[in-house]
Amino acid sequence: MPYRRLPNTDAARLKALKAACAIAKELPPFKLAFSQSTFQKVQSFLPSFEKSVAESKFTYANQIKRSKEYQQHQRKARMYISHFIQVMNMAIQRGEQPAILRCFYGMNENETRLPSLTTEESILKWGEKIILGEQERIKKGLSPMTNPTIAIVKVRFEQFKDAYYSQKTMQKSTNRYVVELSEMRKTADGIITMVWDEVERTYQNMPEDIKREKCIEYGLVYVYRKNELNRISVPFSIAAPALF
Repeated sequence: MPYRRLPNTDAARLKALKAACAIAKELPPFKLAFSQSTFQKVQSFLPSFEKSVAESKFTYANQIKRSKEYQQHQRKARMYISHFIQVMNMAIQRGEQPAILRCFYGMNENETRLPSLTTEESILKWGEKIILGEQERIKKGLSPMTNPTIAIVKVRFEQFKDAYYSQKTMQKSTNRYVVELSEMRKTADGIITMVWDEVERTYQNMPEDIKREKCIEYGLVYVYRKNELNRISVPFSIAAPALF
């Protein structure tokens, strides 16, 4: 005998709620297989749930799209900051600049290794240090570094920084919708269960096959278990996995 299966995706939940809402609007209350109070719960909850599902999908899709752009900005910023420091170190190595030059950028005078730029935070940290340090040098009348100039480094860094904070904002929005939808799913499941229980009770005295047909009109879903499918004839089993 097939068993009732509650929705387990947002799309299926929306389909079940919309089916209940649609039939409740078509039939007069005395012919409806579930109560008016339950219908009011469906009608009140459905718009907000549908809106949250749509906004969650949009926010997540937008985050994925922007993530590709963000990765490009991050890569460019890391590369330009790294190249700036490498050029500085080579100038010191050639004797064109004194080793104390590193101190302008928040580095140890004798530190020849590149700082780690593997994380977002490290890029933000060293980007700020390089830009402020070079601006301080120029104010003191010292010749600016070139290839890349600090102006180009700053453009790449600002692009990354803007993308970074935008990405963090989108991540917070996505996380908020995840939490919000998690709670709304519980409410949706509760309302759907309420509708389906009332519908099945209404038709409980009918023969099993007729009862299921009536319930299916209200959006209830019935499925056969695998061992039951094996006992069903081939022509019928094609249509039998799920009864909608």
